[in-house]
Amino acid sequence: MKYVVIVGDGMADKPLAELGGKTPLQKARTPNMDKLAQEGRIGRVRTVPEGMPPGSDVANLSILGYDPGEYYSGRAPLEAASIGIELEADDVAYRCNLVTLKFNKEKNRAIMEDYSSGHITTEEARSLIADVG
Repeated sequence: MKYVVIVGDGMADKPLAELGGKTPLQKARTPNMDKLAQEGRIGRVRTVPEGMPPGSDVANLSILGYDPGEYYSGRAPLEAASIGIELEADDVAYRCNLVTLKFNKEKNRAIMEDYSSGHITTEEARSLIADVG
């Protein structure tokens, strides 16, 4: 038997005034998702065990059949594996986000304006990190 597992990661979102108080998903036209829901089996499951950080990294381990309590060691090793980096048992992997900060004169401090530096490309990020390193 074959399965298709669709994970609506981040789909809950928040209602937006510009969408008439609806979330992007509520406003979206979703004929294919509607058809899958009508013809397939749907359900809900807790993918993040109590006491663990509620992120897609933990949830995806659960969805793939791994016990996050036993196998979760952080997002960095998962992301390293996703780009083909093999870690040894005594290796440590770190991850970071390149962000956009904007100085707020009233508060006299920088405020994070964008969590992903405007969704820069991997090549742009690699160049910036090389310059810092």
